[in-house]
Order: sequence, then structure tokens, then C-alpha cells
Amino acid sequence: MFTWWRGFHPALNVWCVVVALATPSALAQQKVAAAPTSLAELQERMSNRLAEPRFAAASLGIKVASLDTGRVLFERDAHKLLKPASNAKLYSGALGLDRLGPDFRIRTSVFAGIAPLREGVVRGDLIVYGRGDPSMAARFNGGDYSKSLEPLVNAIAAAGIRQVAGDLVGDDSYFRGPPLGDGWASDDLQYYYGAEVSALTHEDNVVDLVFKPAAKIGEPAQLIATPATTFLNFISRVPTVATNGARLVNLHRPIGENTVHVTGSVPLNDAGITDAVAVHNPALWFVTQLRDVLAKRGITVTGRGRSVNWLDRESAPLDLNKLYEVAFVESRPMSEILAKMMKPSQNLYAHLLLLQVGERSRTTQHGARNTDSLGLAELQQFLTTAGIRRDEVHLQEGSGLSRTALVTPNATVALLQHMARHRHAQVFRDALPIAGVDGTLRSRLKGTPAEKNALAKTGTLAFVNTISGYVTSAAGERLVFSIMLNAYSNPDPKFSGRAEVDALVAMLAGFNARSDQ
Repeated sequence: MFTWWRGFHPALNVWCVVVALATPSALAQQKVAAAPTSLAELQERMSNRLAEPRFAAASLGIKVASLDTGRVLFERDAHKLLKPASNAKLYSGALGLDRLGPDFRIRTSVFAGIAPLREGVVRGDLIVYGRGDPSMAARFNGGDYSKSLEPLVNAIAAAGIRQVAGDLVGDDSYFRGPPLGDGWASDDLQYYYGAEVSALTHEDNVVDLVFKPAAKIGEPAQLIATPATTFLNFISRVPTVATNGARLVNLHRPIGENTVHVTGSVPLNDAGITDAVAVHNPALWFVTQLRDVLAKRGITVTGRGRSVNWLDRESAPLDLNKLYEVAFVESRPMSEILAKMMKPSQNLYAHLLLLQVGERSRTTQHGARNTDSLGLAELQQFLTTAGIRRDEVHLQEGSGLSRTALVTPNATVALLQHMARHRHAQVFRDALPIAGVDGTLRSRLKGTPAEKNALAKTGTLAFVNTISGYVTSAAGERLVFSIMLNAYSNPDPKFSGRAEVDALVAMLAGFNARSDQ
């Protein structure tokens, strides 16, 4: 199992490793100084740090408030609109939890035109109708890929189906709109973090890869795809090279295709290079994999696998009331999906949450708008209820991968304050990464007062580092914060964007006074 790394930007992998090694020393400098013992001292230290010349070209917004008193401890340009990166997931996550509730489950249905014959034959097509369940994935099954489709296959078998005398159809028409979030860059789309969005999703719409050396130099490296599939066509030109040779694999999957071109080299005796590639047409990928698993259970499909999307249904509408639901499965509860989205910063799940809320609101909103527009309209209504101004949040999709997203630290702190009072406050907090423990914070803030203390959502894009969440000060005061650093670059890993925002969180955790003293 090697999906643990998903949630980080592949283009920044090397950079992230360097930062992970350098960050503790940068934070150690913060630890050496005595903790601030008054609010005035905390404010002075933060102001002095942010006035240092290395931030001159950057855009930086910060807000820190007390959950206990409501007092603002520190702010700088908290009104500025800045790129949130994955801090946007705080918004889609809060919206999904508020509108759907922690126990909500997503139904995936299997339809036939008529009930199966007594001998278990379905005359005609068998339609798998998705509604956006992301949990048919190894991520929800302890890393075991074999269990991802098991509940659905069990349900089909329990219905007595032994043969489908037509096609196996993957129908992802539940969501209306493009399979990509608004503002996603074209060079993101072959990677796991830019996987196409679909109402039928399997294994995060991604195939995990391992490249291992052959026994001899010059022989092609071995490519292991998980789950095993013929859905992708790999054209690999990756030789095994000497032990001191280059260790590098490059993937290229042209947009709209499922052919993957692979170049690079793997050194002899190397433990293996891991990577991943997103698939095109996830609904077809879903039924292709499902057909193989059904066959292993002795359930045959005589027709072909094919997919149908919302545009296809414009010309050939599907009336679910006239179909026979032969089987169904339900997703893991929203509380679990939320944590699996927040902690590893899973983009697909975040946008699916926005779409889920949007589609469920369709009956109360007028017009045949795309599902993402309905979701964003629901988000605006939710933010108004939370007391957040409309002009302080400009999101076009649910994940933060969009390069055009903008929010203010003011808005994010207000959102976190609102969720701290929310009826599902504990579920929301439990979904956040814990500093030094799990998710995108598992290797960050170790050895600082924030370790096992700060609960926060991180955000990373090129030249963007953000972190927002909750932390308890050394004096026991509950604080909420949003730190947004944009347009910042520093070749010294000790002062990378990640190290800089982490140092500020560590300072808040070490603050040894109360704001009301």
C-alpha cells in the first residue's frame, strides 16, 4: 500500500521533502526564545517577524482571535483577498457537514428495465447509477483495494443476478456540469490531485503505480499498477540503470486520453519509485473494474461496458421511476468522508461534497443550472448565516485547486468561529489534521508547543502557503487563526513558506498569557 502520499503536489515533491527536513531547525529557533508572556509582547514579536525584509515582495494576511473571549489578538491585512489553496476545503467541508449532517450516506443504485428472471438473468442493460459516493476506495478499507467494490458486488449477487444479457452501463448523470473544477490548470489533470469528478468514483479515479528495477542493467523496469487494470494503456520507456544512475519517472497522459507515456530510469536494486495517474472518464473506469470483479464472482456480462453522462441524458432522459432497482449500496457516513477529505487534503472529495450539496438543493432552487453553481449558491447562503460578507469569499469549486479562488483571513476566522459553535462542532474538529500526528500535518510542527495541539487545514500551491485552524495557548486559551502567505519565495529551506507559517502557529501555541489579562 503506497497511497499515503496523496494530498501533496507532485510537482513539489522534492521541495516538500527538503522543507520537511529543514522545518524542525527553523522552528527550533522559535523554541529557543522564551515564550511571549503578555499580549503586547506576542503582538510585537509577530509584527517584528512579519516586517523582516524577506516578506517585502509577498502578500500576507493574518488574523488570530480568542474563542474564549472573542477578542482579536493579532491581525495584519486580514481584509485582503488571498489565494487559500486547500484552506478552501474548510468551506466545502463545513457546508457539507451543515447541510447533510454527519450521518448522511450517499446511495449508489443498480437499475434494470425489468426484474431479473428467476434464473438470475437480466434481460437488457444493467445500469449503475452513481450519486457521488467517494468511499469505494482502498482509502476507506485500510489500503485493501480488493474491498473497494465488494459491497456493490455482494449486493448484486444477493439480488440473484448471475448474468447480464446486455451492457453494463456506468451512469454519472446525477451531477450536471463539467468533470473538472473551475480554474483547474490543464497541467494538473493527469495527476491524482486533478482527477476528474464523477458521480461514479472508484479508487479516487486514480491508478497507483510502482516502478521497480529489472534484474539487469538495460532491461525495462517493471511497472506495477494498482488496482490491476487494462483500462490504461502504458507506453513505458523506463530502463534499469546502474545503482548511481538517475532515479526519475515522468508521466504524460494527454488530456482526454487513457494512454500514459512513461519515461525515466530506475537504478538497479532500487526499492521502487511510486507515482500515480488519474484516469479519463471515471464512470467508464468504474464499470470496467466492476465487470472484472463480477466475473470473478461468476456473474457474466455479455454486452460491453459503457458510460453515460448528463449531456447524454439531455437527449435520452432516464426516468428512474420506470426502472427496477435490483440492488443498492450506501457510502460511509459523512463524518468519515469529511475526515478522509480534510486530513490528506483530497481534492476530489472536496469538490464532490460541494456538488452533493448543490444537487440536493436543486428542488428548492429555480432553473436548470449546473450542479456546481447550485452548490456555490448554497455556500453563499451558509456563509451569510455564519455572518461572513459575500465579498470576502470567492470560490469557484470545492477543493482550492483553482488558481482564481480568493478569500480573506477575516472570513476564514469567522467560519472557524461559527463551526466552533455549530451543532456538529466536534465532528468538524475531528476531521482536521493534528499537528505532528496525521494528515498533511503529520510531519510538521513536531517538537513545538503546537504538536498534538493545533488542529488545522493546510494549503499549498506554487508560491502559496496557508494554514488555518485551532490551537490552545500555553496559558490554556482556545485560539482560532488564519495565516495566508501568497507570492512568497525563498531558496533557503529554513525560511520556506511552510516553515514561516508553521513558526507563527508555534508562537501562538507557546503564548504564555491570556488575552483577557
